[in-house]
Amino acid sequence: MSAKRENFGSRMAVILAMAGSAIGLGNIWRFPYMVGEHGGSVFIIIYVAATLLISLPVFVSEVVIGRRSRSNALTAFWKLSSGKRFWKIVGFLPIAIPLIIASYYSVIGGWSIDYLYKSAAMTFVHTEPSQVSAVFDSFVTNGAEPVLMHLLFLLFCTLVVSSGVKSGIERFSKITLPALFVLIVVIAVYSISLPGALAGVRYLVKPDFSALTPSTFAYAMGQSFYSLSLGMGAIITYGSYVSSRENILASSAGTAVSDLLFAILAGFAIMPAVFAAGIEPGAGPGLIFRSVPYVFSQMGQGAPVISSIVAAIFFLAVVVAAMTSCISLLEVGVAFLVEKFSMKRWHAGFLLFFLCGGAGVLCALDGRVFDGFDYLASNILLLLMALLAVVFVGFVMKKEDVRDELTNSGSLKGSGTLFPVVYFLIRWVAPPAVVLIFISNFIL
Repeated sequence: MSAKRENFGSRMAVILAMAGSAIGLGNIWRFPYMVGEHGGSVFIIIYVAATLLISLPVFVSEVVIGRRSRSNALTAFWKLSSGKRFWKIVGFLPIAIPLIIASYYSVIGGWSIDYLYKSAAMTFVHTEPSQVSAVFDSFVTNGAEPVLMHLLFLLFCTLVVSSGVKSGIERFSKITLPALFVLIVVIAVYSISLPGALAGVRYLVKPDFSALTPSTFAYAMGQSFYSLSLGMGAIITYGSYVSSRENILASSAGTAVSDLLFAILAGFAIMPAVFAAGIEPGAGPGLIFRSVPYVFSQMGQGAPVISSIVAAIFFLAVVVAAMTSCISLLEVGVAFLVEKFSMKRWHAGFLLFFLCGGAGVLCALDGRVFDGFDYLASNILLLLMALLAVVFVGFVMKKEDVRDELTNSGSLKGSGTLFPVVYFLIRWVAPPAVVLIFISNFIL
C-alpha cells in the first residue's frame, strides 16, 4: 500500500461513508414506488430478507476485494488473481459502470435541486395533479434548465470528491448522513399525521400475501442490490480505504442496517401522504416529481407556507441523498486516475466532471439516452459485476485470504463461528440469486 493512500478514520466514518454510497435515490426515489407497485408490506418483507441473506454477502465480498488489494477497482482484481488476464479485463467494468451511472444519476440530482427551489418558492401551492405534471414535463423538455441543474449538481459532487477521502468524503458523510436521517424522520412524522394517512401506514405494515408473486421476489432482490450500490465499484473502492484493524462484518452489517432503516423511513415519509391524497401508490418512477408536490400542496391548503417548507425539506433530503451516492460513484474513477496515472485529485475530479457532464447533457436532453443508460447499468452491468465479485471472492481468492480479512487474522471475537456461515452465503447462496435476478429482468 502506498504511504500516501488515505484511510477512513474510524468505524463510524466507514459506516457513514459506505451508508452514504448506499443511501441515495435508490431509497428515497425508487424504494417507495417499488413498494407501491409490488404489494406493499409483502415487498418490504422480501426486501429485508434479500438484503440480509443475499445482498449483504455480496457487499462483504466487495469490501474484502477492496481492503485485501488496497487498490483501485481495476487493479484490485488483477492483483488478487495473481495477474490473470481475464480478471484484469473484468477490472475495467467497475471503473466504467459508475461513470455511466453518474452521468444520468446527476441529471436526477439536478431535477431535485430544481424542485427544491420550486418548493421553497411555493410554486406548487394550490395546484392540481395535471398542473404538477405539466410543470415537470415543461422542465425536463426545457433544454437549458435541466442541463444547467445537472452540471450544478455534478459540480458540487466533484468538489467534495476532489477534496480527498478524509477532508472531503468522510467530512461530508459525517455531516450529511445524520442530517438526512433527521430530515426523513421529520417528513415521516408530518406524513403520518395527515388525515387519511393511516391507510398508507397499514399498507406498509399489514402483509397481503395474495399480492405475492414471483416478480415480487425478483424486484425485491433487484432493489436491494441497487440500494446497496452493489456492482458499481464504489464499495470496492471504499473498502480499500478501510483500516486493517476494522471489523469488515460489523461495518458491512451496520451499513446494510442503516440502508434498510432509511428505505423504510422513506416509505413512511411518502406512502401515508400518497394515500391521504388519494393518489395511486403504484404511480411508478414519477411518484416523487409528479405526485409528492401535489400531496404536500393539498395537505397544506390552510397553511401553504408550512406545506411549502415541508416540501422543500423533502427535496433537500432528495438532493443530499443523491449527492452521497454520486460522490461514491465519482470516487471510483478518481481513485483509478490518481493511482494509475499519478494525477492530482483535483485534476482527476474535474476530468470526470467533463466526461460525466458531457454524457449527462445527452441524458438531460434526450429521454431515450437517459433510459438507455439506466437500463444498461441497472439491468445488465450491475448484476454482471456483482456476480463476478462474489464468484471472485468465493472461488478465485484463497479461502485463507478471505478468512484473514473477515476475522482480522483470527483476532476478532466470535469470528470463527461467523466465517463459515458468511463464506457459505458468498459461495452458494449469492451467486444463484444474482443469476435469478438477471434472468427475471428479461422474462417477468
